[in-house]
Amino acid sequence: MGDLASILAGGEVLHLTADVSHARRGALRHAFRYRVDYLLLSPEVVRPRGLFRLGRLGLFSFHQPDHGGRRKAGEGASWAWAALEQAGLPRDDTMTLGLMAQPRFLGFWFNPVSFWMVLRGPDLLAVIAEVNNTFGQRHSYLCHLADFAPIRPEDRLSTEKLFHVSPFQDVSGGYEFRFTVTNEKVSVLIRQINGAEGLVATLHALPRPLRQPALLAAALRRPGGALRIVALIYWQALRLRLKGAAYRRLPAPPNEEIS
Repeated sequence: MGDLASILAGGEVLHLTADVSHARRGALRHAFRYRVDYLLLSPEVVRPRGLFRLGRLGLFSFHQPDHGGRRKAGEGASWAWAALEQAGLPRDDTMTLGLMAQPRFLGFWFNPVSFWMVLRGPDLLAVIAEVNNTFGQRHSYLCHLADFAPIRPEDRLSTEKLFHVSPFQDVSGGYEFRFTVTNEKVSVLIRQINGAEGLVATLHALPRPLRQPALLAAALRRPGGALRIVALIYWQALRLRLKGAAYRRLPAPPNEEIS
């Protein structure tokens, strides 16, 4: 099997059964861990197959307008390429644009965070973390090193927190991202730091070629797909409220789509 860029550029779809964890830091501690199904694909060349559909209803499906730019009116890969060029990374033929996201399940869509990834051979050049909250808002964080040097697992990419995600946390402090993206392993670590407060979120998965039995097993073992994720978010919110977490009102989103 070739490098991840060539796999995605060939139209293949990878299935990631990810172990996802969240642990809140500070005076009020709270943690949970779940398994979540992601797909990793290149939106410009991906092909439908079996239970996985493109742009129409299916057990699992991918729709371009779900991603890239304004929520519910996304522009897909063209938005990501434009954002990267504006940041100083013009597109060339050596690059492959991948997207790691939870697919729609029977037409229902929600992604707490999706990741646009720019790959050149085995190297990861940039990541756009596309963050959605349960209030209908979206903001994206562009992560890269100086001059878009390849991102290594030990690299720590920092940015200011600008977007309201949890009603139990302030929009303050910053994020630290770490990425490992290969055809053998995908890991993401996100640290939100606000003095003694914050959280640590991790995602670990082994990419596997998309197979129909695995999709069917995912539907049976984790029924509801994205709808299950929304239910779990509200369940954890209830647990936090019962622990005494203070509720913050919804602030206006950032003026810019990406930071």
